[in-house]
Amino acid sequence: MIVAFSVTPLGVGEDVGEYVADAVRVVRESGLPNRTDAMFTSVEGEWDEVMDVVRRAVAAVEARAPRVSLVLKADIRPGVTDALTAKVETVERHLAG
Repeated sequence: MIVAFSVTPLGVGEDVGEYVADAVRVVRESGLPNRTDAMFTSVEGEWDEVMDVVRRAVAAVEARAPRVSLVLKADIRPGVTDALTAKVETVERHLAG
């Protein structure tokens, strides 16, 4: 499964980059395949391991912010691996053709 999620601290002002970095650090240290862009962090793995990473990422932000917003989208396809890369490669192939 792939989960794309965004963790936003609330009540800490406009500059939230350092808080978001705490969440991304948890994802990167998990060892699961992941990507971060301007809006979301995507992580790929089995349900329990991915949701544990999301939970810990939220907790990292929650430890420093009075309120946290979580947006989450999941692509649940049992038996599929490396979809994080394969999906992008498919689109790139179509763009090149």
